[in-house]
Amino acid sequence: MLKPKQLLNIVYYPDPVLLKDAVSVQKITNETRNFISDMIHTMKKRDGVGIAAPQVGVPSKIVVCALSKGIVALINPIITSKSLGTETGTEGCLSLPGLYGEVECAKEVTVEFLNYKGKVEKMIADGKDSRILQHEIAHLHGLTILDTADSESFVWITGEEDADGELIEKPVSLENAKRFFERLAEKL
Repeated sequence: MLKPKQLLNIVYYPDPVLLKDAVSVQKITNETRNFISDMIHTMKKRDGVGIAAPQVGVPSKIVVCALSKGIVALINPIITSKSLGTETGTEGCLSLPGLYGEVECAKEVTVEFLNYKGKVEKMIADGKDSRILQHEIAHLHGLTILDTADSESFVWITGEEDADGELIEKPVSLENAKRFFERLAEKL
């Protein structure tokens, strides 16, 4: 029986759960499905397009993604192939709020995973869907945009607007971004 949805707490860099490999899910239970429901609820409430279990403090190989075909839960996902063609795009992360960087990723990926019923599925994704999947699956391997983005591309989106109403971006070095989140973690 599914329980009411809960808003899960997002963990921030450098929480250790974000920096290590997640563990494969051995058995899909009602507890697993409830957790997935909570992950979806949290992703929506935090205006994310994807979230990985480590981002809510659980070291399990589960991601949920808002893809063009709808919201998909992937358990134990594995990227089985990537296109040779790549593209670079701006990525942010719920575990690194306000920080964005340019990440090069494959234009198309094939992913094999278990669905919430435990059935093996295969998905081919391109464009934005491919980027979302690669970003979230990277979390299952202890990687964030601090690891995958061009180290010279980081900017803060401050929430402030310029005279034209555009959000102000402030460049930041990789080292300063890491230090900011490390100091923040000490205060929390």
